[in-house]
Amino acid sequence: MLDKVDLNSRMTKEQFKQITHQWELSLGTFQRELRQKNIPTIILIEGWDTSGKGTLLNHLLLNLDPRSYWVHNITKPTREEKLHPYLWRFWNKLPGYGDIAFFNHSWYWPLILEAQKDGWSSNKIRSELEEILTFERHLIEDGNLLIKFFLHINKKEQKKRFEKLEKDPDFQWRAKGKNKELLKEYEDLYKIINIVLKETHTDIAPWNIIPAMDERYCIAEAGNILLSNWDNTLKNGLNIPTYPIAPRQTDPLKEVNLSQSVSREQYDKILPKLQKELRRLQSICFKERIPVVIMFEGWDAAGKGGAIKRLVNELDPRGYEVIPIGAPQGEEKKHHHLWRFWRALPKAGHFTIYDRSWYGRVLVERIEGFAQPKDWMRGYSEINEFELQLAKWGAVIIKFWLHISPEEQLKRFEERQSNPFKQWKITEEDWRNRAKWKDYEEAVSDMIDRTSTVYAPWTIVEGNDKLFARLKVLATVIKSIKKFLKHKKT
Repeated sequence: MLDKVDLNSRMTKEQFKQITHQWELSLGTFQRELRQKNIPTIILIEGWDTSGKGTLLNHLLLNLDPRSYWVHNITKPTREEKLHPYLWRFWNKLPGYGDIAFFNHSWYWPLILEAQKDGWSSNKIRSELEEILTFERHLIEDGNLLIKFFLHINKKEQKKRFEKLEKDPDFQWRAKGKNKELLKEYEDLYKIINIVLKETHTDIAPWNIIPAMDERYCIAEAGNILLSNWDNTLKNGLNIPTYPIAPRQTDPLKEVNLSQSVSREQYDKILPKLQKELRRLQSICFKERIPVVIMFEGWDAAGKGGAIKRLVNELDPRGYEVIPIGAPQGEEKKHHHLWRFWRALPKAGHFTIYDRSWYGRVLVERIEGFAQPKDWMRGYSEINEFELQLAKWGAVIIKFWLHISPEEQLKRFEERQSNPFKQWKITEEDWRNRAKWKDYEEAVSDMIDRTSTVYAPWTIVEGNDKLFARLKVLATVIKSIKKFLKHKKT
């Protein structure tokens, strides 16, 4: 792709003044219209060092309202960022609906430098590239406008610009160290960048490679492309594909034996042993920097809280977090439905336990109409790809559906209503959800059938007997971690 760029493109001062005057008047207008329609824009400014990324960025920002845009300068990941998945820090920097995010370097540049160091054939590099493509598709299908620029100059021009910086006392720091080393490795980087651009130039997220030998031409061209994208989006909307779902292959809830139980004597004997063993495994996971994601879904009053309480009873509180998930609030409503869960991922070596989870998209949001059919139907693949990224990162993923009968649920609801200490647990919403049992049962069966994978399988917990359910949860977590550790050693 880089070899087809005409680097001789130039523009006179008069041409530049005339063109930029036209689009500068439109930038603010388009920004306001996009904000009114809740369309977020993500603009990546990639390119060689000294290619003029900062200058371009400055020209674009001068004509925008600073209250609804953010600029992110991407450098080496911090220690905190290294303890999370590769894309974690970029999910954290996404704009809300109607806002704009500029990335001066982006999720591509760290990958390019890593490939330059470790070689393009690295499995890690390839895996991260696949995750980037998935990431961009998720953003676009959620309604984000993604515009990708790469500013291109040749080696001779880069050398000239570095030499100019070296002569300026105020800017010579930019020409020292790693930047100057990259000049020596221009040819190697050129090959890697060319591959990255080719493999990530898609119909829904194409690259705009801009000749940047002439500053005026580069700025005017980028501005025209940005305005053209905004104009087309406002006139025609975003072309977001639909995801029809195939018929369910299994009925996972029909075969559940809810009569399983244990005696109090058995429970009191087994529980402390399981809790002690889990505490031992927590220590190993911390030492080996293995993140553990434990997620609970289930019927109202199925016993999620009680199971979580016994699960964490002996754990070191410095190494785990329990996160209750409710309806999205405030800033959460302004982002992709997975945004708040990416932000809440555990650090490597820590446990995060979710009391309800990202599966709300295909359960409550589906049944209550909070998500459009096209959105929750797309949710299955989004969730599977999200969990696959966690698995590739090295996380143990454990998912529970706590299952009880309608009769057992009614019994627990009535008990809560009559007990002053438990009345806070029962709400009108619980009763409304109960009235939709059949609808939820259908949605749960679809969920388990379509999202139980090799890397993130569902475990259905027979919950009519609370004691049995708590032991099964602990035993499953222990078994899953041990299986992961055994596989890691081989």
